[in-house]
Amino acid sequence: MCCFSGPVRDVANTKIFARATAHERQLLAYQMTFSTATDLAMILPLPVPEGTADGALRFIDLEGYPEFFDQLKSGFPEPPSRSVSNGPLGRTAAAAPLPVEQVGSFEASFVPSAQDFARLDPRFRMPDGVWRRLPQYRSFGFAVFKLKKDAHTVHPMAFEFPRVPGGKLFFPTVHIHDGTVHATAWFDHSLYCQAKGHPAALEGWRESPQPAGLFADVKRAQGLLDKDGHCYFKRLTGTLENRDTLI
Repeated sequence: MCCFSGPVRDVANTKIFARATAHERQLLAYQMTFSTATDLAMILPLPVPEGTADGALRFIDLEGYPEFFDQLKSGFPEPPSRSVSNGPLGRTAAAAPLPVEQVGSFEASFVPSAQDFARLDPRFRMPDGVWRRLPQYRSFGFAVFKLKKDAHTVHPMAFEFPRVPGGKLFFPTVHIHDGTVHATAWFDHSLYCQAKGHPAALEGWRESPQPAGLFADVKRAQGLLDKDGHCYFKRLTGTLENRDTLI
C-alpha cells in the first residue's frame, strides 16, 4: 500500500499500475480510498539510483482521467460461468527546501533520499526513527502527495521515476499507517502492469484479451500506457507479508 505521515482511519481499494520505459525508468500510477481526521502526506518509497537529483521524477496529472483504473479493469472481463479468485538519519539538512508541484488536486514533492526529508515541510514527514527501522529504504527516493482530511476517493496519482539499472518492475505495497512497521498487513490491492518479455515473472497474473488501446484512453493516460501492449492483472487480498511487490 503506502506510508502515511500521520494516523488514518481507513485505507481501501488500492490500485497500482506499473510499466518500465526506456533508459531505466518506470511509470507508476496509484489510487485509493482513504479517511483521515487531519491533513497528512502519503509517501511512496521508490528504488532510485544513488545520487538521484531533485528533479529526476516527473509527475503526471491525471485529474482529467479519474476513470483510468476503471478502464483498466474493463480490460479483464470475468470468465463465463465462474468467478476469478485469485526522520533525519544523521546527515545535515540541505539548505534548499524541496520543490512542491501542483499535480491535479494534489501538492506533490519528490524526496531524493530518506535524509532529504529534513528539507520537507515537517507536517508531511514520517515520525522520527521510521526509516531507521526500514534499512531497505536507506537508498530509496520518495514520492510525497499531500492529502486533505476527511474521506476521499482521490484521482490517480502518477509519475515516472529513474530506477536502479537492471531493477525489477516495482509496486510500492508496504504498509506504514501508524508510524510502526508490522510484519504482516491487510491487503486490498488490484495490481496492473504492462511487462513485455517476462512470462515466468507474470505467472499467476491474468492477461487482458486485447491490447490496452482497445479498452483504455491512451491519449488521456499521457504516456502511461503502451497502446499495443496487453495488460496484466493480479489481486492481493487478506493478511499478507508486509513487503513491496516486484516482478
